[in-house]
Amino acid sequence: MFNIFPLMISLLLTLGIATITSPLAYAIENNKNKLPDIGISGYSILSIDKELQIGQAMMRQLRGSQPLINDPVLNEYINHLGNSLVKNAQGVNYSFEFFLINNKELNAFAFFGGHVGIHSGLVTTADTESELAAVIAHEISHVTQRHLARRLESQSQSQGLTMAAVLSSVLISLVNPTVGMAALSASMALSQQASINYTRGNEKEADNVGISLLANSGYDPQAAASFFGKMSEKYRYASKPPAMLLTHPLPDSRITEARQRALNYPARPLPPSLDFELTKARLQARYEGDKQSNINYFKGLLAKKRYTSKEAAMYGLALSYFENKQHVEALELLETLLKKDKNNLFYVDAITDVYIANKQIPDALAMLKQLNMFMPNNQVVSLNYANALLSAKEYDQAIQILKDYISINQDNYIAYDILTTIYREKKELGLMHMYKAEIYALLGGYSKAVEELQTSYPLLDTRPLMQKRIKARILQLQEDEKRLQRL
Repeated sequence: MFNIFPLMISLLLTLGIATITSPLAYAIENNKNKLPDIGISGYSILSIDKELQIGQAMMRQLRGSQPLINDPVLNEYINHLGNSLVKNAQGVNYSFEFFLINNKELNAFAFFGGHVGIHSGLVTTADTESELAAVIAHEISHVTQRHLARRLESQSQSQGLTMAAVLSSVLISLVNPTVGMAALSASMALSQQASINYTRGNEKEADNVGISLLANSGYDPQAAASFFGKMSEKYRYASKPPAMLLTHPLPDSRITEARQRALNYPARPLPPSLDFELTKARLQARYEGDKQSNINYFKGLLAKKRYTSKEAAMYGLALSYFENKQHVEALELLETLLKKDKNNLFYVDAITDVYIANKQIPDALAMLKQLNMFMPNNQVVSLNYANALLSAKEYDQAIQILKDYISINQDNYIAYDILTTIYREKKELGLMHMYKAEIYALLGGYSKAVEELQTSYPLLDTRPLMQKRIKARILQLQEDEKRLQRL
């Protein structure tokens, strides 16, 4: 069996820790439009199918070990932004999944199967949507250029370690670069010259492809150099700079070359993106700082008019009021915002929470029922609608909404969680355990998932077809676990 553990660790330390130094180009000696040729494709060692299997397994472990932001509004935004870039990328072999981690560290990373993670601190640090898009474009380029597979092909030596060890160690390195470096430095020879040269080639290629992708997708091509130039300057003399600057510093030459490469594309000054500003406000109000400090912060922005978007500042204040249980104040602001933009899903999600907290369930249902007609199976609408129906004890309708949504979005944690709650409320314990199993499966807990299914089986003795489904699902989960072990 070809063992990929040390090779993945070495490269992922580059892709996970260094990628945030991403869309900046290293010095390009000759033609700055010529992309570097750094080797073979990697298909002979790692097939697309196996890459997808590994990526899915890593994603399950990540869900179970890291503070992923399971927020339908933010998930909708980051995937819309990411896919606006993917649709213009070359060499896309599968669909991409973009996700946020609740972590103030400036970091982003990509791994097998089109998975791209972005730390919340990176989003709130970016000044424009183009700056955030520049980082994501670089990560997409690592995936489309198959840098992980290339790395495996360049050093195909067996080291006798299992994929389970790969997954656990790699995710540490991806999500927390400083800890990952400390944990791995004793056993991994990361300083070999060939390894350094190869990963520099990866970074250079991803820099160049990423800036091209950024420009071709309608964003400001200068945003890459702008963002990382500001970041490099900010932490130049810091006693404790971000981990990615410790491991992969930003030389001035790299930033300069990024600016030069961007000059090959038309200048594109863009107006502020409302969705980007609302995303930053939501992260600040719900995932950073304390409630009262956030209220004071957004009130200060509005009083002094020091905002990029007044609507985003109002939205951030409304969310901060809600978090502080000041529902009357939150409702007033959100109603004002909705009057001007009634289909804005940021506002819809927030006011649904306020309606439920205020026991104004009919108001929530009337709004969401109409939206569901125009946006069926939209994750923000479907999940909020189901949650409002749950609050109204209209369980059967909520179940139907969720099952329709899950039929095309099988990996949504929130949907399974609401279904589990509904069946618990209905005292249908067999179905409750059956859907709870899916939550464990999403977190990579195959044995716990099987246990839940085994618990549900005798509780559904009056529903033989459902029992057959449970038997089939148990076999499928057991096979998934064996497949993971065989990788």
